[in-house]
Amino acid sequence: MKEAKDVKEVKAPKSEQTRTLILETALRLFQERGYDKTTMRAIAQEAGVSVGNAYYYFTNKEHLVQGFYDRLAAEHAAAVQPVLDGDKDLAVRMRGVLLTWLDVAEPYHRFAAQFFKNAADPESPLSPFSAESVAAREAAISIHRRCLAGSDTKTDPELAELLPQLMWLIQMGLVLYWVYDRTEHTERSRRLVERSAPIGARAIALSRFRVLRPLVRQIHDVLEEFLPGAAKSGGRGRSDASD
Repeated sequence: MKEAKDVKEVKAPKSEQTRTLILETALRLFQERGYDKTTMRAIAQEAGVSVGNAYYYFTNKEHLVQGFYDRLAAEHAAAVQPVLDGDKDLAVRMRGVLLTWLDVAEPYHRFAAQFFKNAADPESPLSPFSAESVAAREAAISIHRRCLAGSDTKTDPELAELLPQLMWLIQMGLVLYWVYDRTEHTERSRRLVERSAPIGARAIALSRFRVLRPLVRQIHDVLEEFLPGAAKSGGRGRSDASD
C-alpha cells in the first residue's frame, strides 16, 4: 500500500508539469502565430506530447485560455496577500490590489492584445463576463471582497455583495486600458491606478448614505441582468420604504 501511495505522489507532480508545459507552449504560440492560427495539434507538437494528451488536459483552445485566466488569478491572490494584511485605508488597499495585478500580469502583457481580440466578443467564452469565466471572475471578486472587508471604511450591509463586484468592474476598466498601454512598464496604467483608487474608495464610502442607495441599487439591477452570476444577493435585503 505504501508503495502504491508513493507512486501516486510522484505521478501527480508530473501530471501538473505536463499541464503547465502545454499551457506555456500555447501562450508562446498564441504570441508568435496569433490565437486564431494556432491549433491544438501545433501546441501538442511544440510541447512534445500527443494530440490526445493535449486534449486530455485542455478540451479546446478556449479551455487553454481559461487555464491562463485561472493561473493569473492564483498568482494575483498569492501576491496580493501582504496588501490585504496591511493598511486599513481603503484607497491604499485598492491601489495595492490593482498595482499588484499589474505586476503579476506584466510578463503576459505581450499576449494581451491577442486574447482581448477574442475576449471582447460578448458571445465568446473567453469574455470575462461569460459563464465559462465564472471561476476566474469569482476569484478576482473575492480579492476585492477581502480588500473591502479588511478596510476601516463603513459600508451599508445591504451592499456587501454588490460593492466588490463594482470594484471588479473598476479592475476590468483598468485591464482594458492596460491591454493597449504601450508606455514603458505600462506606466500610464500605473498612474491611472494612482489617480482612480482614491476616487473609487471615496465613492464606496459615500455609498452608505441613504440618498445614494437608489442609484446603487440601479447599478445592482444592471449587473444582475447583464453579468452572469453577479449580484445574486445584497441590495434587496430591505424595502426602499425603510430608507
